[in-house]
Amino acid sequence: MKRALFLFAALIAPVAAPAQTPAAPAEADKGDQGIVSAADPRAVAAGVEILREGGSSVDAAIATMLALNVVEPYNSGIGGGSFLLHSDGKIGTTTSFDGRETAPHAATDTWFYDKDGKPLTHAEAVPGGRSVGVPGDLRMWAEAHERFGRLAWAKLFEPAIRLARGGFVITPRLYRAFVMGGDHIEADAKKIFTDADGNWLPVGTWLQNPAQADLLQSIADRGADSFYVGPVAQQIVNKVNNAARNPSKMTLGDLASYQAKQRDPVCEPYRSYRICSMGPPSSGGITVLMILKQLERFDLHKMGVNSPVAWHLFAESQRLAFADRNRYIGDPDYVHVPVKGMLNPAYLAKRSQLISPDTTLGTYEPGTPAGAPKRITAPQSEVPGTSHIATADQWGNVTSVTSTIEGYWGSGLAVQGTFLNNELTDFDIVPTEDGYLVANRVEGGKRPRSSMSPTIVYGPDGKVRLVVGAAGGPTIIGQVAKAIMGVIDFDMSAQQAIATGLIFAPSAGGYAEADTQFDAMMPALEKLGENLKLAPLGVKANAIERVDGHWVGAADPRSEGVAMTEDGKVTKIVRAGTDKNRPAE
Repeated sequence: MKRALFLFAALIAPVAAPAQTPAAPAEADKGDQGIVSAADPRAVAAGVEILREGGSSVDAAIATMLALNVVEPYNSGIGGGSFLLHSDGKIGTTTSFDGRETAPHAATDTWFYDKDGKPLTHAEAVPGGRSVGVPGDLRMWAEAHERFGRLAWAKLFEPAIRLARGGFVITPRLYRAFVMGGDHIEADAKKIFTDADGNWLPVGTWLQNPAQADLLQSIADRGADSFYVGPVAQQIVNKVNNAARNPSKMTLGDLASYQAKQRDPVCEPYRSYRICSMGPPSSGGITVLMILKQLERFDLHKMGVNSPVAWHLFAESQRLAFADRNRYIGDPDYVHVPVKGMLNPAYLAKRSQLISPDTTLGTYEPGTPAGAPKRITAPQSEVPGTSHIATADQWGNVTSVTSTIEGYWGSGLAVQGTFLNNELTDFDIVPTEDGYLVANRVEGGKRPRSSMSPTIVYGPDGKVRLVVGAAGGPTIIGQVAKAIMGVIDFDMSAQQAIATGLIFAPSAGGYAEADTQFDAMMPALEKLGENLKLAPLGVKANAIERVDGHWVGAADPRSEGVAMTEDGKVTKIVRAGTDKNRPAE
């Protein structure tokens, strides 16, 4: 995990028919500016273009995601999957969609074992066909669009098609993705990004991807189903089953039968706010809520953002929440996940009592929430990748969506210039631990557990206060919890909260983000029993927030991301200055 976190940190270093028009919320501010926040300014511009055309927050999110597929091809796109939350701006209206990838029906719990019956390492399992899950993005987007879209399906593809066909500039972050993460890209796909001598195209090069433009145009014209049935589906099956490494057993039936699902969001109060996030098969929403609820008895506001005790409490709460997360959460269609028990206030109050402001607990065992199954799970190897999008439209609707192909460049396989995921390596490769089947083992048709945590926070007035999410594998959970804590407990702006350093502590020990407030805080944390390693972390968050009746954006200064309103106003992206004890002002 340490290597993956450092790799991601290096990669993100700064550098088909029209849907029915939904009724606008009665209390919406007429003519208010919509907004988009995402990890690349060209993708943000695509979303803003759609808002200006009268698109909804879902329309803008789809256009932004499609553009990210073009300019940030190593992180997300139609070869992968997403989780999406939507709200019309008022409490009680949260809807969530699950577009997580599924394992081929031929998959068994020894899917990632070699011919000698030994489990592959994570690095061995990633390249090639067997790591590819049936992509879920397009069917999920089509379902969300049918429910909440305002513009024609094909309209949403126009900015991405222009980028792919007309071209765009290779940025420093994309170049780092070539150099540091592109070793496993198949030869044909690598040609898109290399010169005649096989060298990676340098920063500043104008890059075109006409094959991807043709694919996007076809899907725009023919609808999402054209990806799952017909010539494109056949190409996907041929690609993964005939891969030189780890060939799969995917069928056309696996693609044709894929279904995006509407899931119940997980929602809980935190202080005077209400937080809604993604439920299983995401582990993110539950774990974020557990972290915050276990901290609720402490006066974090009084302690302040520069308090070592506050960050120690944050670390301890993560460790306890992750212990439960690792044991109990998997695909709810295949295993029983005790969601109500894990979020029960009495249970979380009991877990919170294990946290001391004076010292670390040292050992972090999972609890026994009501409804807990008698089985054990093992933590999976989840690689930091992914991208998050937050949007709002002029009618007050908001969308929070996290999309991924899992690791950088996914499986390394591509179809028509578009990369296919390696999401199946989010399963636990070994299906048993101590004689028990693990909840997150591979099974045919099953969705692997994820840390993606698209989240919507409602204020005391019942209206949306914050829309937030992040990229970075399991650090996503800590990033989202930290951002919410920053806004609610430390009175920070969303921008300040995102820019503030992160402690990532999924178990004993953990990491404190270097070049942040923690540089000066480490001696005090050590006195509290913390054994944290000061290191760069792969973090990349995006958010929008409601301030004085208007939308304000936030984007991670560690990335190339921005936030922009419909009138073209770009949020000032700031980072903590020379005083590393203070958050960005």
